[in-house]
Amino acid sequence: MAKQFFCPICRKPVAWLEENPYRPFCSRRCKLIDLGEWASGNRYIPGERVSPEKEDDSHEFDHTFWKS
Repeated sequence: MAKQFFCPICRKPVAWLEENPYRPFCSRRCKLIDLGEWASGNRYIPGERVSPEKEDDSHEFDHTFWKS
């Protein structure tokens, strides 16, 4: 038996099934609403904001490796 939960957007009951490509949402519509909330900044992970000057540059590609 599939585990039941509620869609985080519309609160509709949903079964947790592999066949549901929108898990944990009930539909594509609810999935896109959630994506829009994140993109607009209405949803976020709390924490200290990082300004561009404070960002760590270690993720940048080291071009000196390829120079002969």
